[in-house]
Amino acid sequence: MAQNRLKALITEAQSGDMAAFARLLTEIERLGPSSLAAQELLNASDPAFRVGITGPPGAGKSTLISELLGELSSSGVGVQSRVQRSDGVQKSSDVCQPKIGVLAVDPSSPITHGAILGDRIRYSDHALKENIFIRSLGTRGSLGGLSASAYLMLRAFDICGFDLVLIETVGVGQVEVEIMNVADFVTVVLVPESGDSIQAMKAGIIEIADLFVVNKSDRPGAEALKREIEASVAMSAPVAEFESESESESESESESLSSASSSDTTDSASSSRGVEVLLASALKREGLSQVAQAISSAQKNIDLKKNRSSVKRLREEAKCLMRASLEAEAARRVAKISNVED
Repeated sequence: MAQNRLKALITEAQSGDMAAFARLLTEIERLGPSSLAAQELLNASDPAFRVGITGPPGAGKSTLISELLGELSSSGVGVQSRVQRSDGVQKSSDVCQPKIGVLAVDPSSPITHGAILGDRIRYSDHALKENIFIRSLGTRGSLGGLSASAYLMLRAFDICGFDLVLIETVGVGQVEVEIMNVADFVTVVLVPESGDSIQAMKAGIIEIADLFVVNKSDRPGAEALKREIEASVAMSAPVAEFESESESESESESESLSSASSSDTTDSASSSRGVEVLLASALKREGLSQVAQAISSAQKNIDLKKNRSSVKRLREEAKCLMRASLEAEAARRVAKISNVED
């Protein structure tokens, strides 16, 4: 019964019904990994371009995303939107209204397991726009900033005709870098108060970032932080290339020649990408066009989407879903034992 309901919601959502899409995400969150029994979630012929936006708490990620939504929605910035034809086939055409989704992940309380889901307050200006869909989601105890539900919901965005999905995480830390396993392009937001580049290197964000945005650039120290990050990126480039080659050699030992060749191609393409560092002020709406243009340019890089199907990415997603399934089953059994004792 649940699977039939899920498939019906998928059909309605693919027809453009945003209310049905909202119910679809709720159903996916309720079912968890078992929702993958609906094969439609595995067959995205033209997936959305995923942009992960992360950074320390207080960096202004939500405000930056809100302003970027206005920039991307009004100008299109080269984003191609899909048009639903009468025969049900989607095609791409240059229009000014790309279909954009936002998945804002909020931290869940370790005591009540609830989440405030307050990021949507900053997105209120876009709540009624037909081409923008915003969904908040709790981490549900996940240590990496993303829950299993996030992985599954992103698949729903892929099959329902979204062009671009912005993923906001709870805040990057030394272990909170899971965003690189789901996003095609990772934007790290920092502020002058974030500390020097050594702190950025300790958090591991130098390795995961495709774009750095120094937000609140009107504050003292913004230019200095920009220079420090650029220097750190330049120093880390040779290390990244060495690690990429080591990973390729390791994978080639366990995978077939064809898959290893594909992985090598995407890994080398990833390591050859340049990492930009941009200054912006979301509140003053300064530097936003440059950030939007960087996202648009990245979207045109076909290799970024190909990297999503690499062995490493698929393995990490499978591990997350398996862990979620085991945790859910363990919780069910513990609850059953508690009920018996009561």
